[in-house]
Amino acid sequence: MRTLSWCHPLRLLALAVLAGCTAGVAADAKGGKAGKAARPQTVGPAIGENKATPVSRIKVPKDFRVELIYSVPGIEQGSWVNLCVDPKGRILASDQYGGLYRFTPPPPGQTLTAAQVEKVPAEIRAVNGMLWAFGALYVGVNDYENKIPSGLYRLSDSNGDDQLDKVELLRAIDARGDHGVHAVLLTPDGKDLFLVTGNGSKLTASERSSPVPPIWGEDHLLPRMPDGRGFMRDVLAPGGIIYRVSPDGSKFEVFSSGFRNIFDAALNRDGELFTYDADMEYDFNTSWYRPTRINHVVSGSEFGWRNGAGKRPAFYPDNLGAVVDIGPGSPTGTTFGYGAKFPARYQNALFALDWSWGKLHAVHLEPDGATYKAVREEFIAGAPLPLTDAIIHPGDGAMYFAIGGRRVQSGVYRVTYTGTESTAPVAAKPTATPERTLRRQLEAFHGKSDPTAVAAVWPHLGHADRNVRWAARTALEHVPVAAWADRALAERQPAARVEALLGLARAGGISPPHRKPGDAPVDTALGRRLLSALTATEWNGLNEAGRLTLVRTAQIVLHRFAPFAAEDTIPLRTRLEAHYPAATPEMNWLLCETLVYLKSPTVAAKTLALMAAAPTQEEQIEYARSLRILDTGWTPATRRAYFEWFHNAANFRGGASFAKFIEFIRTGAEATLTPEEKVALEPVLARKPEAKSAIENLGDVFAGRTPRNWTLDELAAAADRGLKGRSFENGRKMFGAGACFACHRFGNEGGMTGPDLSGAGGRYSPRDLLDQILNPSKEINEQFVPAVLTKNNGDTVVGSVVNLNGDNVTINTDLSDPDQRVTVDRKEVKSIEPSKVSPMPPMLLAAMTESEVLDLVAYILSGGQRNHAMFRR
Repeated sequence: MRTLSWCHPLRLLALAVLAGCTAGVAADAKGGKAGKAARPQTVGPAIGENKATPVSRIKVPKDFRVELIYSVPGIEQGSWVNLCVDPKGRILASDQYGGLYRFTPPPPGQTLTAAQVEKVPAEIRAVNGMLWAFGALYVGVNDYENKIPSGLYRLSDSNGDDQLDKVELLRAIDARGDHGVHAVLLTPDGKDLFLVTGNGSKLTASERSSPVPPIWGEDHLLPRMPDGRGFMRDVLAPGGIIYRVSPDGSKFEVFSSGFRNIFDAALNRDGELFTYDADMEYDFNTSWYRPTRINHVVSGSEFGWRNGAGKRPAFYPDNLGAVVDIGPGSPTGTTFGYGAKFPARYQNALFALDWSWGKLHAVHLEPDGATYKAVREEFIAGAPLPLTDAIIHPGDGAMYFAIGGRRVQSGVYRVTYTGTESTAPVAAKPTATPERTLRRQLEAFHGKSDPTAVAAVWPHLGHADRNVRWAARTALEHVPVAAWADRALAERQPAARVEALLGLARAGGISPPHRKPGDAPVDTALGRRLLSALTATEWNGLNEAGRLTLVRTAQIVLHRFAPFAAEDTIPLRTRLEAHYPAATPEMNWLLCETLVYLKSPTVAAKTLALMAAAPTQEEQIEYARSLRILDTGWTPATRRAYFEWFHNAANFRGGASFAKFIEFIRTGAEATLTPEEKVALEPVLARKPEAKSAIENLGDVFAGRTPRNWTLDELAAAADRGLKGRSFENGRKMFGAGACFACHRFGNEGGMTGPDLSGAGGRYSPRDLLDQILNPSKEINEQFVPAVLTKNNGDTVVGSVVNLNGDNVTINTDLSDPDQRVTVDRKEVKSIEPSKVSPMPPMLLAAMTESEVLDLVAYILSGGQRNHAMFRR
């Protein structure tokens, strides 16, 4: 019997949630201002009842006021998903399944009537994006019902009667579902348009001058696993695209690609573009899950969406990462606060809307080299509050936002500031950094086959800034490879060498799934030269980013230039075996994949040791995924250990496709067994997995220990004495053993149902962090407060509202299991109140020794940086 099963975090989590059923407080005062307690919240009714979510259930920061100015009559006017201001200051709104509407904002404190909202006569429907520019209204149409073509349209007034009545289809785009044609916005120079499309839109004809070179590929070294539920399994790169479009719609350029489902984008004062991309909730708690995130959209960028398990992690050098991860959700509108009569902090913020979790985030950006870094703040929240779009009105300086979509009840709200801080317009002063200036100079070569680009960009291929390297390599990829291949292969500076070889592998080869009849044959000679150059590259001359680039480039070469003879690959395999296992999970991810592909005789045993030591299920799954196709180098003991792992994995939890992904891994592994191995392993293969508690699934880290009720003063005093010379490895181990990864994101790992702790070192002192862990209900992070739904019959459901569809509200009832959901009819719900009890249990540290607690604190505060001063001895 394990003495600490009672105090395991996930067991206590369940108790905390149950306690929350009877302990609730209202989050905000009537009228939406924070501070006073409010009455229990009533759930907004279904479409057709004409009552949008009341402001008593919407939380805003202190001294902000939110007004519901219009509850949209659903039967007559539908469910609104987009807002836009016309030159006369009127607001245009679009019904997701219908037409356009127009109204003048009412004076403060007043609401609209249906009679004050006029139907726009233009024969248009399913508008997902609007922009008034060049004397017309440009709209992105995404018609789910296929009554008109999806694509880019232009609406105008044909006879001067102040009515939009002329409709022109500028470009039809083949699109399907929610992931189609979306926002339209003006380019920084004011000469063209950006058109935002999701990965359900098929690539449309584009110009050779596109900043993104048309060399995208799947580039999976090992066979990709499709989505377990079949979602978009037939969709290949380039995924979602942002196009640059001429005002007449005749010229389309691919400006950026590799998105999942972007709905909107926004430009800052520096002329830089940002978007808010979607996650794939089916992937929760897998190694390839990527949370919703803010992306800085630079010229020629690629963000790595691929279907199923093929999504590229942020550390892959052939895609760009996020400015900031947001978490689980359904991204919709984005807008900067420019022109708002808000305090300066919010005038400069990027506002990003989340439809399913009902959050309006204020993202505070700060220049960081050639890109930006950011801190996310929850600005507005409600449950349910299916946010679709927001605008800053140039007339009154208020924010207007809409809720709606998927035929749920729609409404329009106004947000104003009522406090004493200055709301004077912030001076519109663009910022500049040397790295950004350099990046833009390099981007001037994008879309051009300019031979002078080679000499201009080459000195910057090894630049320390990732975005500068990206801009330089992308410029190179537009130039015919014959003009620079020899130079790349002969380059001696290690960092520049691997970046040039990455560009050469991409530009000189074609990913097999994208090969078309008439394409040039595989240049096997170039492939061999690339492998030789990579093998000869000085490993110790590269930093971690350079080493990741080297191994990832080797993967692309092996994929695009296959097949290779064994004598061509053995030197590379031998070289990589010497560096496996490495110090970081990211490097081990790439090395494991590559060595499995190369049939290394040592990779099975080394990887099983990594799996046994890995503190997270994500890391274990990644290794298991690679080993599934390995058919050499096994012993009876390692074979047995690998298949025993599936009995533990059966108790892992994740999104809707999670169980299928585990099944795919096992099925693939069983296909590599010989008949003799199947007989020998028959007892393991036939045995049904045992249901285990979370503590049993974590192993024996805390087995047999007597829990200790640590006090804050004890541990804070210990932290004051001893946060030097700590163990990084043991801190990470404790983060996993304490089940922190189950709910918290940390770097590229962990769950998303609790706050992201990657930046905790910038927010907490050691004492404050320990206080948060020991006393989690003392101050609950408002974004993750569970809701208590009380039904008319008195039953309660506790969890987070994660989806809406018509009358149905979907609630995640277990933060450790993203697929644990129940659906409730909104007509059956009497009230919603926030819980006073944090879903995070208070006894997380009870099983740890003082030294283990200090290692954990150091690991969290270091941001997972192995070279942090706290780990130096």
